[in-house]
Amino acid sequence: MKQLIIKTLLLCFISVSAHASEDDHSRSLEIDHKVVTKHKTKVNGKKFSYTATAGTQPVWNEKDEAVAALHYTYYTRDDVKDRASRPLLISFNGGPGSASVWMHIAYTGPRVLNVDSEGYPLQPYGVKTNDYSVLDTADIVFVNPVNTGYSRVLANKEGKLPSKEEQKKMFFGVNADVKYLAEWLNTFVTRNNRWRSPKFLIGESYGTTRVSGLALELQDRQWMYLNGVVLVSPTDIGIERKGPVKAANRLPYFAAAAWYHKALGADLQGKDLADILPEVEQFTINEYLPALAMGGFIAAEKKQRIAEQVAKYSGLAVEQVLKSNLDVDTRYFWKELLRERGQTIGRLDSRYLGIDKKDVGSRPDFSAELSSWLHSFTPAINYYMSEELNYKTDMKYNMFGNVHPWDRTNNTTGYNLGKAMNENPYLNVMVQAGYFDGATNYFDAKYTMWQLDPSSKMKQRLSFKGYRSGHMMYLRQEDLKQSNDDLREFIKASLPAKDQPAKY
Repeated sequence: MKQLIIKTLLLCFISVSAHASEDDHSRSLEIDHKVVTKHKTKVNGKKFSYTATAGTQPVWNEKDEAVAALHYTYYTRDDVKDRASRPLLISFNGGPGSASVWMHIAYTGPRVLNVDSEGYPLQPYGVKTNDYSVLDTADIVFVNPVNTGYSRVLANKEGKLPSKEEQKKMFFGVNADVKYLAEWLNTFVTRNNRWRSPKFLIGESYGTTRVSGLALELQDRQWMYLNGVVLVSPTDIGIERKGPVKAANRLPYFAAAAWYHKALGADLQGKDLADILPEVEQFTINEYLPALAMGGFIAAEKKQRIAEQVAKYSGLAVEQVLKSNLDVDTRYFWKELLRERGQTIGRLDSRYLGIDKKDVGSRPDFSAELSSWLHSFTPAINYYMSEELNYKTDMKYNMFGNVHPWDRTNNTTGYNLGKAMNENPYLNVMVQAGYFDGATNYFDAKYTMWQLDPSSKMKQRLSFKGYRSGHMMYLRQEDLKQSNDDLREFIKASLPAKDQPAKY
C-alpha cells in the first residue's frame, strides 16, 4: 500500500516533457486529475440538472507505467435513479489528430456553438444551450486521443519523452490507436462504475475508423460488449473504395452540391434534392460504374452518352467530363463548378463559398468551410473549458495535434466491426452523413454500410441517415435537431427488452 501511494504521488507530478521540479519551468499536465461542476439545461422543453467532469486519466503501458494522459469531459444527468440501465455514449472525433471539440460543442453535448442557423460564425464567440442534446437519454464522455485537446505524451522517469518511432508504435497508427484507447476505456468504465450500462460508440470522420476498430477490440480484448456504433461522415474504415468505385461514388455528391448552388439544368433544378438523388444513384450503379470499369475500351458513342449524363448531373460541361476520361477529380470540381462566378466551393461542406487569388487552376486555394469553423470553434472551446467547466491549464488546446506520420497499415477496422456484429446480437450500427460533404461523400458512406454485411443477415441492424448539410451536418440548425433525434431513437431502439437474451 505504501509503495502504491508513493507511486501515485510521483505520477501526479510527471511533466509533459520532464519531471516537475523546483527548477523546471516548463508547462506541465496533471495526469490524473478532475474538476467537477454542476449545471442546468433544457432539452426538448424539459429541464434537468447535470454534472460535468473535466479531467485527465493516464494511459498505462504493459509495465503499468503512465505513458500518456488523456483529457476527457464526462457528462451525467443528475436525476437518474438507476445508473446501471442508463446508456453511456463514448464520443471520438477524427483527423487523425483532431480533438473532440467538434461533436462536443456542436452536436451531442449540452452546450453548442454560437453560430447562425446555417452554421456560420457569430460574435461574440461562445456557446449556448443545446436544446437537442442527447444528454436527456444518455450520459456522454468526450475523449481526446494523445496530442489532441489537452492530451499529451508523458516523459519517463528520466524526464525524457519517447522517441518519435516509439510514440508511433504506442499511439500513432490505426491499430496502436485502437489498442491503447480500449485499455483506457476499460479503466474509465471501471472508475465510473459503468460496466452494467448499455454502451455506445460514436465517431466522426477518422473517428469512424477508430470506433469500428474499438468495437471488436473492446469485445475481444476487454470483454466489453456494445449496444451500438454510430459512424458520422465515415472515412476509410479498411473497406476499399478504389478505382472505378471511388470515381463513380462521387457523382451523387456532385449532383447534390450542384443542386444546392443552382448549377443544374432547369429540369433538375426544379426538383427537390430528395427526388434527384435516387435517380443519380441508380445511374451511378447501373451505368456510370460499368462505364468507368471499361476504361479505354469503352465504345466512343457510349462514352459520349455517359459523359453527357455525368455533365447533366454534375453541372459541369460535357467537354470537361470527356477530357477527364469520365473520372472527374473532386478538387477540380470544387474549383470548376462556380468558376464563372469567381467562387470556389468547400471541401468538407460544399455549401460554403471561397474566393481564390486566380480563377484559373485545378483546385481551390483553401478550404472555405474549415476557415469558417476554426473561426468559431477555437475561441469557444477555450472559453468553455476555462470559464464554464473551470478547467484551468496553461496547456494549449490542440484543435489539430501532431500525430504524423500515421501508420495506416493493416487497416481491417470495417471488417472488424462486421465481425463484432456477428459475435454480438445486441450490436446495431447507424451511419449519418451530409449530402454536401465532398471529403467523405454520402454515397461512399452508403457503400461502406452495404459492405459491412455482404450476407444481408444483419441488414435490419444497419441504418443510414442523410442530411442537407456537410461533414458536420449538425452545424445547420435543422440538422442539429434531426441528427440528435435520430441518434436518440437509435439508442433507444438498440436497448434490448427486459430479459431479452443475446442470441440468434
